[in-house]
Amino acid sequence: MGRLVRKPRAAELNPQNPGRNSVFQSGSAGAQIAPTVNAEPGDSYLERLVKYVPFEIIAFSMVINAILEQAMKSGGENATMAGVPVPVVATCALVVACVLTPLFCWYVRREGDAWIVNAIVSTIALPFWAYLMGAVAFANHHDGNLAAILAMSFTVVSGLVAPWPSKAELREPEQAALSETPRLVNALAS
Repeated sequence: MGRLVRKPRAAELNPQNPGRNSVFQSGSAGAQIAPTVNAEPGDSYLERLVKYVPFEIIAFSMVINAILEQAMKSGGENATMAGVPVPVVATCALVVACVLTPLFCWYVRREGDAWIVNAIVSTIALPFWAYLMGAVAFANHHDGNLAAILAMSFTVVSGLVAPWPSKAELREPEQAALSETPRLVNALAS
């Protein structure tokens, strides 16, 4: 299981698997001229639900938030860091975390991952989770019950976001076999 949501794979041509799904068969021995069609499902709802939560970025945010929270406790309402009010620093840190989320998704992607969809959903999810974790950026507006309702609701709904299947790709030998099919059909008809 990869870190990012996997795309479902559209029907693909598979010459190694002759059988009922054959596109075209010819001759008394049933020699296969065209390959068969196979499809592969992507991640399930529960797998998407877990993979859309940006855990690594949330962990990064929690460390930064702990530092900022300590500065707020020691400095009071007017706490500053390098002359900048701590709530402003906290908001900037949240924005940086939102920018890092799609970059992280791009960095850990593998072939077959729906990293763009994952990046979009995870970036939208981050503020919900930051609010739930009590981020200093939301200190004046934090309500624990509302935070739990928002984060859990968004997470449950985000699992419904499924990436589009990737298109079937033909490898060179399969393309050659398919280009030969019309000539073979004409030869058999003669």
